[in-house]
Amino acid sequence: MSTFKKTPFTVNVRDLLHKPGEMREHDFDIPSPDKLGEGLVSVPAGEPLHVDVRLESVHEGILVSADITAEASGECSRCLRDIVQPVEVEFQELFAYSSGEAFDYEVHDDHVDLEPLIRDAVVLSLPFQPVCTPDCPGLDPVTGERLADHPATPAPVAIDPRWSALAGLAASEDTDTEGK
Repeated sequence: MSTFKKTPFTVNVRDLLHKPGEMREHDFDIPSPDKLGEGLVSVPAGEPLHVDVRLESVHEGILVSADITAEASGECSRCLRDIVQPVEVEFQELFAYSSGEAFDYEVHDDHVDLEPLIRDAVVLSLPFQPVCTPDCPGLDPVTGERLADHPATPAPVAIDPRWSALAGLAASEDTDTEGK
């Protein structure tokens, strides 16, 4: 009796087993079972993941190539505005037939489980510091207002406190060097 748990991420490959050269393609949508990602942006639980997968039988097992698309939501790391970003990832992995060798992924009960691969690919593709636009100016450090909402307000120039004593000195354009 098998302990392999079938989920929406498992794909039956019985018709491909031990038939090198055989290939099949699937195109389906799966709701994300959990929130994918823990940073400023993530794919929320229940968000549809569009999976376009190609299964190829090879001598060692089943070669899986997949393209995943979804939408991640969160906030801009500069101005804290709510954002939605497309997620597009692809991966290719071999699911080996059960053997004595150590493989990361194996065919179990005529099925391959794509969930760990999809989860890892999506989470690793999410930006660490997402921005609403590439030139987002961020927040005013004094007032906390979004600088993009007030473009006429010049951004304050931050002075390193270690150099603040020199800020009052005026630079002379006609410096006298070596007695000239």
